[in-house]
Amino acid sequence: MNLSELRPAKGSKQGDKFRRGRGHGSGNGKTAGKGHKGQKARSGAPRTGFEGGQMPLYRRLPKRGFHNRNTKEIIAVNVDMLNRFEDGADVTVESMMELGIISNPKDGVKILGNGELTKKLNVKVSAFSESAIEKIKALGGNAEVI
Repeated sequence: MNLSELRPAKGSKQGDKFRRGRGHGSGNGKTAGKGHKGQKARSGAPRTGFEGGQMPLYRRLPKRGFHNRNTKEIIAVNVDMLNRFEDGADVTVESMMELGIISNPKDGVKILGNGELTKKLNVKVSAFSESAIEKIKALGGNAEVI
């Protein structure tokens, strides 16, 4: 189980259209589900996570790490994966998706030089490693950055 899979128990959450405080016959009249008196029965109740002046949990726990929102997620594909293409074929992001080499190109695709290439190919992707360019051009192919 992951944090992203957590869900409230079925029936524990009520919809927004539920009408509170509409008399005894409604089943939620009089105090409208807020009980009798107390801080949470009144307007201006404290925000979520407020612990009555005690240092709240989200401030007691240490903060670690950093998430750069400008980062790009580049998909890496090794040169030996390109052997699935026919000799002389044009290799693009779309053609790699058709063959199932990649499923979601995210922010770009980079060809890396791991493995051996046995076919002449014209490759057009976002980026190449130096060794990948050498292996593609050694067989008479073309490596073009788009």
